[in-house]
Amino acid sequence: MPEVEVRFPDKARCLFGNSRYVVLHGGRGSAKSWSVAQALLIRGCERPLRVLCTREVQRSIRDSVHKLLCDQIVRLGLGGFYEAQQTVIRGANGTEFVFSGLLEHTAESIKSYEGVDICWIEEAQAVSERSLRILIPTIRKAGSQIIVTMNPELDTDPAYVRFVQSPPDDAVVVEMNWRDNPWFGETELAKERLRDQARLPKHEYDHIWEGKCLPAVSGAIYADEVAALLAERRVCAVPYDPALKAHVIFDLGWADAMAVGIVQRLHSQVRVIWYREETHKTLDWWSAELRNLRFNWGQLWLPHDGTHGDYRAGKSAEQIMRDLGWDVRIVPNQPVEAGIRQARMMFPRVLIDGTQAARLVECLKRYRRHVPTQTQEPTRPVHDEYSHGADMFRYLAIVEGDLGNETWSTPRPRIRSLATV
Repeated sequence: MPEVEVRFPDKARCLFGNSRYVVLHGGRGSAKSWSVAQALLIRGCERPLRVLCTREVQRSIRDSVHKLLCDQIVRLGLGGFYEAQQTVIRGANGTEFVFSGLLEHTAESIKSYEGVDICWIEEAQAVSERSLRILIPTIRKAGSQIIVTMNPELDTDPAYVRFVQSPPDDAVVVEMNWRDNPWFGETELAKERLRDQARLPKHEYDHIWEGKCLPAVSGAIYADEVAALLAERRVCAVPYDPALKAHVIFDLGWADAMAVGIVQRLHSQVRVIWYREETHKTLDWWSAELRNLRFNWGQLWLPHDGTHGDYRAGKSAEQIMRDLGWDVRIVPNQPVEAGIRQARMMFPRVLIDGTQAARLVECLKRYRRHVPTQTQEPTRPVHDEYSHGADMFRYLAIVEGDLGNETWSTPRPRIRSLATV
């Protein structure tokens, strides 16, 4: 083995231990990735290792830590031991570094990595729960280790929940930030940090440099509104009040999630007391689920396409829900951007139940715009798993002025429906 003399931040010495999981999380300038790269190269000199370097998306080798490892090989003077090829790095003793994106794998295809000694998950804040469930059982060799590095984005990021909030028993979890890097003051990053501290909102600075979670994803449409919602503790216990009408807001879907919220209004205050998403559930199923809550029902609001006939039922959603005894109203058809503006104006008056409507909060945190690679200019909202809840919230904003408490509802007798939507 070549002689290598290298200094590590004190907090990075855990990289030479035997824990099943080593988790380094924190902000920019902490030397997390540098430390992992150096530690793995040194350990690979000591004995033959197979190291998998992975992240959620790797479109090409340029997206990986391949270059970082190559730079550290030069820095450590290990060019005579390691041979850096285009897609793999090999050591003279048989050590091998391979690189792969997780998104492209299935439970079957990832089995080729069962013999891995060390798996490094870089940028773990972007890794999905699906990818973690596929990867972790695959790294099963006796004595194998998983190293995780990340600057968490949200406190609901799957890797943050799994490794930081509720870490496994055999995990070493270390927070590393710029002040833990003994060489930070010698870099241009030190000046950049001070500039960011002076010009950025505190929550952005804290995320970038202190490794704190954001209130919403970067570029979220409702980023500022969600930040205020959380800071003012308006995500809280919001119990059902039987003296107020309970109004239902639908975002229709079938293979895509159908999103349903229940809202009560007291003066100008808008209380979201319940929210749920399901796929492949019929409207009569939804009706029964709602009726089981035994609330003092007000109106049931459907989007404008609720008036359209459906090939599965031969009836519109509006007619089906009327037949099931609901006081159905249709949300006026407005441009999406107009609805977003109304949602922004409504936000300061909104309370959301943190238990019964937690998924809605997550949707609002992650509702974002599409950003084309060529222009980098945000355009339309992204249609994904989080947009259904955001659409429901937008419909609520359009009609919230019509949600009253004037009369007690008397459900009409249920009429048998052959609906299958």
